[in-house]
Amino acid sequence: MIPKYRKQFNNEFSEEKYRQVKDILKQKSGMEPAFKISESPIILTKEFESKLLDASESIISQIRTIPAEVLQKAIPESCRVPNDTDQPHFFTIDFGICKNEKGEIEPQLIELQAFPSLYAFQKAFEDTFCEVYPFLSDIRNTMPYETFKNYLKELIVGDENPENVILLEIFPERQKTAIDFALTEKLLGIQTVCLTKVSKKGRKLYYEKDGKPIEIKRIYNRVIFDELDRIPDLVTEFDFRDEVDVHWVTHPNWFFKISKFLLPLLQHQFVPKSYFLHEFPSDENLGNFVLKPLFSFAGSGVNLSPTQEITDAIEDKENYILQRKVSYEPVFEDINGEFSKAEIRLLYIWRESDERPILLENLGRMTKADMVNVDFNKKDAIWIGSSNAFFGEE
Repeated sequence: MIPKYRKQFNNEFSEEKYRQVKDILKQKSGMEPAFKISESPIILTKEFESKLLDASESIISQIRTIPAEVLQKAIPESCRVPNDTDQPHFFTIDFGICKNEKGEIEPQLIELQAFPSLYAFQKAFEDTFCEVYPFLSDIRNTMPYETFKNYLKELIVGDENPENVILLEIFPERQKTAIDFALTEKLLGIQTVCLTKVSKKGRKLYYEKDGKPIEIKRIYNRVIFDELDRIPDLVTEFDFRDEVDVHWVTHPNWFFKISKFLLPLLQHQFVPKSYFLHEFPSDENLGNFVLKPLFSFAGSGVNLSPTQEITDAIEDKENYILQRKVSYEPVFEDINGEFSKAEIRLLYIWRESDERPILLENLGRMTKADMVNVDFNKKDAIWIGSSNAFFGEE
């Protein structure tokens, strides 16, 4: 989208430099990424960045006016966790890069979550792009590394000894995001612990370190709570619904409260119209909408071409939304003259003392398929996968 930077990157690109990016990430984390790393950064204009931020600020303002009792309705009773908090510690928001009727490139809201994404990885990824392609340093995120680190440390570790703070996941070694866990450990000095390794005595939780029980006082939660029910024969000593003396970062209830559940409640020119399935107006054309389950992760259950027969067969219609389709615009030219589409996730933190969240980083995802998921792309496609966005002047 900025021809001079795109041309410079494509001229400098080589398979050797791509391997170098992946090698540096492996060196920083101690492991190979388990997901596809895009060969290219996403380079956009400052004007587009302003549109992103304007939409985000409007959405944040609207969310802050939604009554707490409305947000509580989003939580399935079987997933409700005690000791809820007034606001989440994390806020992420996804925008597709689209084209409007006037031919202008603009963002369109895809999804939003109050759940931590790859914060540590994305900062390392941005730094790595700049190491291999130094010209990107001129248009990178202006937040210094130490400031980024201090924000995350204050949020996740707080005043506790890092030894008493854990990153909680279920079978973390199997997760595609394991590289982010490793980088988070190095960044904050905390340990990643599997839910099955957490023990409970009264209201206190413990994990084992060097053969000794260590009390857990803060949990950096990376477990998608409702996915636990899909793991057969899972045995744990600690249930999320237990009353325990820990500080959640972020509280599991917010995974449901800031989710697709909010999309029908939001209004902005960059927010596609959405309806709960049971409230879908008869005068709307179903073919213009995408069907999404409220409580799914990583795009599972999304139907790009719902039919009346499909929607009629759904019994729990209140747990689905229909979101007006948006068209991702292929604007990122690769070295072969082909073009990729992309979406950007803005990564905010929300400190307990702040009225509004703070933007720390971004996460980009590139694709040449209909869905922004590498699995839907041709195996030999390039300019696809996880990326990072840079913003510059034309």
